[in-house]
Amino acid sequence: MRLAFVSIASVALAFMAPAGPAFAQAAGTQIVDTKGGAVGTVVRVDGENVVIKTDKHEVALPKTSFTAHEGKLLFGMTQAELNAATEKSLAEAAAAIAPGATVKGSGGAVVGTIDAVDTETVTIKLASGSLVRVPRTGVAAGNGDVVVGLTAQELEASAAPSAGGQ
Repeated sequence: MRLAFVSIASVALAFMAPAGPAFAQAAGTQIVDTKGGAVGTVVRVDGENVVIKTDKHEVALPKTSFTAHEGKLLFGMTQAELNAATEKSLAEAAAAIAPGATVKGSGGAVVGTIDAVDTETVTIKLASGSLVRVPRTGVAAGNGDVVVGLTAQELEASAAPSAGGQ
């Protein structure tokens, strides 16, 4: 299962409320929409985000998206609306990982462009011209960027042939 980070831009919330003591709530706390319909449950609090589990997805949303009410957390979308927004966000991110896309390293610097993509790997053409293959799960897209979890130096080192036949 892939954890989706849904941006506020892609999720039009019906209301926003300040974060408060609601986040001392334990994992498993119910999340309901404004009409009382089940949306999901809290998996964990991760910094300023609450990771929730719907019937289909785990989604990280800002704490400010919830209001504590009668031992539950209120959320401004139904489960179906949240699932649809999550699926749209995941599809957009997957579509961004395509040949020609610019790739940034873990430090934020541009490391190269995507040369090829298959179901298992992404091939990145580095600034040096070297090609490096990384697992498909090692690249992510979001907020208009494609990011790999390595620096340019780490990618160059993995592209270079090992010295002395090691």
